[in-house]
Amino acid sequence: MRKLLIGVAAVVGLLACIPLALLATGTIDSSSLRMILNVMAGLDGPPPNAAAIEQRFKLPQGFSLQLYASDLPKARFMRFTAGGDLLLSRPHSGDIMLLRRDADGDGHPDAVETVIDGLKRPLGIDLFGGYLYIAESNRIGRATFDSATGKLTGDYVPLVEGFTDNGTHWSKTLRFGPDGQLYLAQGTTCNVCVEEDARRNTLMRFRPDGSAGKIIATGLRNSVGFDWAPWSGELYATDNGRDLLGDDFPPCELNRIEEGRFYGWPYYNGDNVPDPDMGPDPLAAEREPTAPAHGFRAHNAPLGMTFVDTSGWPPGYEHAALVALHGSWNRSTPDGYKVVSLHWTDKGIEERDFLTGFNQDGDIRGRPVDVAQGPDGAIYISDDYAGAIYRVTYGARDTAWSPPASTPAASRLDPTPPDWLAGADLPAMAERGAALYGFHGCRSCHEEGENPKLLTRLQDRLGYNAVIDVLKAPQSPMPVFPLDEAQQRELAVFLLNRPD
Repeated sequence: MRKLLIGVAAVVGLLACIPLALLATGTIDSSSLRMILNVMAGLDGPPPNAAAIEQRFKLPQGFSLQLYASDLPKARFMRFTAGGDLLLSRPHSGDIMLLRRDADGDGHPDAVETVIDGLKRPLGIDLFGGYLYIAESNRIGRATFDSATGKLTGDYVPLVEGFTDNGTHWSKTLRFGPDGQLYLAQGTTCNVCVEEDARRNTLMRFRPDGSAGKIIATGLRNSVGFDWAPWSGELYATDNGRDLLGDDFPPCELNRIEEGRFYGWPYYNGDNVPDPDMGPDPLAAEREPTAPAHGFRAHNAPLGMTFVDTSGWPPGYEHAALVALHGSWNRSTPDGYKVVSLHWTDKGIEERDFLTGFNQDGDIRGRPVDVAQGPDGAIYISDDYAGAIYRVTYGARDTAWSPPASTPAASRLDPTPPDWLAGADLPAMAERGAALYGFHGCRSCHEEGENPKLLTRLQDRLGYNAVIDVLKAPQSPMPVFPLDEAQQRELAVFLLNRPD
């Protein structure tokens, strides 16, 4: 009886938090109410239905959608292993799952396994240098990981501890950059306030061993997703705008992150509009707010983002990223609930709808969280409301991704040195190539695990042109990496000139 009374009291308390605009307009239907309770109390949404998804979801012409996996409550962030398996974080379950690649071609993972559990609200995950890195709400940890087997091969060891995780935006996102360094984003404790912990509302950078932590950008209210543009190396991060200033203000943001910059929160919103609740910035004489590179609609809650390899896609996607809009929870008319594509053009960043149908006239069936591209080239989208993973392909649907039976072993040396070698700064190119080798987790397949594919004496078998050809069109299970021509050359220089 006592538990029942506590439950009733909790629901009454949650209902008291529902925005007055919704109550006044009488627009709360069962779908909206369930979604609000999902935000406030963790109530799961309705389970996905493959047939309904086919009918209600829409993509640009030529793209296809399938329900890849379901029964994954609170599915959040994803990373692919070199073996084609999908790692998935579930903060509210305290675990990291592994979805075995679809080797049998039935359109679904061959198995779903728990990699590690007993964690404290893990969100951000990444693979680097043979380790699986995990961002729990209060620390960063890692364990050696064999991508070939999809198993941890060592104990989970904390690297950086003592992060605060109180307040509303407790999650931590981590990702390794092209420089081989670990980047960590932390949200705020509140809607709008002055933080006691200077590490909150920032982006930080660490060495892979967790040392030399440094704040590189401030004023980021809740930057859950970030990635580097492959054509320029620029770092971009999504950011969730504050609440309680109406339906249409402030916009959520995409920021181009530069070291030392201040991005406005809590004193400015959107295009550096002063916040009405905070007053002047007391550090205005020392810093200027940096305006966003792009504005999303207010309360759309952009989360995970990834720059995609659009080889084989239709024209217009050459410089593009996909962003998951989790959707509003406190707006009189629900908005967001979709995946959008961002396009870098001569006129700026253009936003287009990519995957819609999660919300149909207030009937909410899903909330996209993260976007990842698999080694098969397909796009995978997590949905923490429906507990699902969706798979998007372009052209004819091809659900299977199988490594070839064998890899050609022919020697392909350069008959003459490539022209670009003349006058090249080989030590500098090799250094940048080493960073790329580390960033893309090449060690996990070529140096570590039970049966690594060793690259010893590579220079006796392959020349620069052959290595670059492999990088452009690798044999499975090696994924296609988003490398431009300069990066391909740098990686080739590193591989062919490093000591064995």
